[in-house]
Amino acid sequence: MRFLAIMTFIWAFSFSFIGVYLAGKVDSYFSVLIRVGLASLIFIPFTNFKVANSLKLKIMGIGVIQIGIMYIFFFKSFLFLSVPEVLLFTIFTPIYVTIIYDFLKGKFNFLYIVTAAIAVLGAYVIKQTQINDNFFLGFMMVQGANVAFALGQVLYKKLLEKKELQNIKQSTIFGYFHFGALLISLAAFLLFGNSAKMHLDTTQVAVLIWLGVVASGIGYFLWNRGATKVDSGILAIMNNAVVPLGLVVNLLLWGRDINYTSLLIGGGLIAFSLWLHKLIIKRDLKLSL
Repeated sequence: MRFLAIMTFIWAFSFSFIGVYLAGKVDSYFSVLIRVGLASLIFIPFTNFKVANSLKLKIMGIGVIQIGIMYIFFFKSFLFLSVPEVLLFTIFTPIYVTIIYDFLKGKFNFLYIVTAAIAVLGAYVIKQTQINDNFFLGFMMVQGANVAFALGQVLYKKLLEKKELQNIKQSTIFGYFHFGALLISLAAFLLFGNSAKMHLDTTQVAVLIWLGVVASGIGYFLWNRGATKVDSGILAIMNNAVVPLGLVVNLLLWGRDINYTSLLIGGGLIAFSLWLHKLIIKRDLKLSL
């Protein structure tokens, strides 16, 4: 779980960095291409190019979904929504994680849905905000990103749960995750990119390097590796832990107003959902003995 906690802290900065420095200023397809391209470069030295082609294609496909398609929706959403609104609309990700994981497992765990819903409620309490005229389009874009992100991490978790892959060194195969995302990012840029918005200032270059190398390159490896070490319920809950941290980043770096009462209540609900989920796991373990 420590990998998920580390990435929650790092990703708390991404929303503000994208919304403040890139959205509307740099072509979103170009931003995605640079971010994914840098992440791909990080893993080339570690990649085992001799693994089975079937495994390569599976991991590339997951990368296409989880960060390729997700980033396209995610970056575009900032053209229609403010940073707080994007944060608000990401609160549904835990529900998608839980439902998708249980569906692929061929089961339905209602209590996992309950704990994930409490986490969603906590995030909503924190991020109550007025919705602008672009609500529907922006909302649908963020939900597209949420579903892609949830589906990708669940598919990666299920793939690495296979007996023959449990002892594999994940750093030797994770490059294919970024390679898959790079292919769809390049295609989207060539088809829809705006060359008039490709000029970067020093700050934008620094932001893209940070997003590509740290948030994406190292970040998705740690997050997906962490996802393989926890159950789907905790994974769902941790998807919303970025919301309170994202608010703190807004306050400290850009002086955004925060309703401290909502922050404390919402954060408490998220913490309670995690505690409740652990109790459910312990109960299930006792029943299975």
